[in-house]
Amino acid sequence: MLMSHGTQNSSEQIITDLFAHAGISINGSRPWDIQVHRHEFYDHILCGGSLALGESYLAGWWDCLSIDQFVFRVLRNDLQHKLRTSRSVLYCSIKATLSNCQSKRKALEVGRKHYDIGNDLFEAMLDKRMTYSSAYWKNEAADLTEAQEAKLDLICRKIKLEPGMRILDIGCGWGSFVRYAVQKYAVEAVGITISKEQAELARERCDGLPIDIRILDYRDLTEEFDAIVSVGMFEHVGYKNYGKFMQVVHCCLKSEGLFLLHTIGSNYSTHHGDPWLDRYIFPNGMLPSIEQLGEASEYLFVMEDWHNFGVHYDKTLMTWFAQFDANWSKLKGKYGDSFYRVWKYYLLSMAGSFRARSIQVWQIVFSKAGALGGYQSCR
Repeated sequence: MLMSHGTQNSSEQIITDLFAHAGISINGSRPWDIQVHRHEFYDHILCGGSLALGESYLAGWWDCLSIDQFVFRVLRNDLQHKLRTSRSVLYCSIKATLSNCQSKRKALEVGRKHYDIGNDLFEAMLDKRMTYSSAYWKNEAADLTEAQEAKLDLICRKIKLEPGMRILDIGCGWGSFVRYAVQKYAVEAVGITISKEQAELARERCDGLPIDIRILDYRDLTEEFDAIVSVGMFEHVGYKNYGKFMQVVHCCLKSEGLFLLHTIGSNYSTHHGDPWLDRYIFPNGMLPSIEQLGEASEYLFVMEDWHNFGVHYDKTLMTWFAQFDANWSKLKGKYGDSFYRVWKYYLLSMAGSFRARSIQVWQIVFSKAGALGGYQSCR
């Protein structure tokens, strides 16, 4: 293993050798090569892992023409596991084990820190419907809005929507899905969010439609619905609450209804999130594994369909960054240069992660007792 010579070599040599293993050169000329501006970078990375890598970029200690390509090579060559476990990872793991980091009170922290950051930012970055989850680029969608509508329609078809149904969206964001479903499939909808700014704009966008947008924690739901979806919200639930989430959905779903869960997924089970994302983007975020989802849904649901289209998130994130970057001149006065660096690293490093297949996007369809006659999947 490359780290076995750590006691003999300088930190600079160790990091240089690690990156070379992934085809990355220090101060090289290719888009994925990094330009190191501070020598402290090497010790910092050895001690701090992924958190230190991200923070040193924010501090201007290194740059890269193509962060997405750099991160892709780091992850595809498993460099993160060749570095010793950092104190930041250990802290996240201990914190998650000793406390419920996604309690009702702490859930509001996510709303304040991320989703309430400013609707103008998301309007500049997202599609016209403001859909903040992976688009579906099947059949060569012409642009982001078309690809997002393809995803929204895919969800409607998967849960077999029919006119007159009453549906629930847990984590409805700015109302993208409920608005599409009501307009295209003549259903009624309830959408819940913990973000005040999301709720206000969602209500404006859904005005005049049979849609009820509520600021509500999922644990407080009590009504029954014909179908339920949750798109891009489960990443905030936390492993201690996976079972509770599934129990709530089970209680709120009618006997013959379908539940679709759209979530980013991890290739392995973990009890903590990425330290950099936890500190700068999504407080207490956590990605579920196949095993964890199976355990949470056991005895409650029949899994009817499991669809993985994680590679579509790569293109979605790259498009988000292109739109964010193109509109930065309108946002700079409010957010400042340091925010630009945070947001750029967030979007492009996530794109590289999906490209490397380190993380996935899953759409899973559940029924309460098995769809009579069998479930007909669609793509």
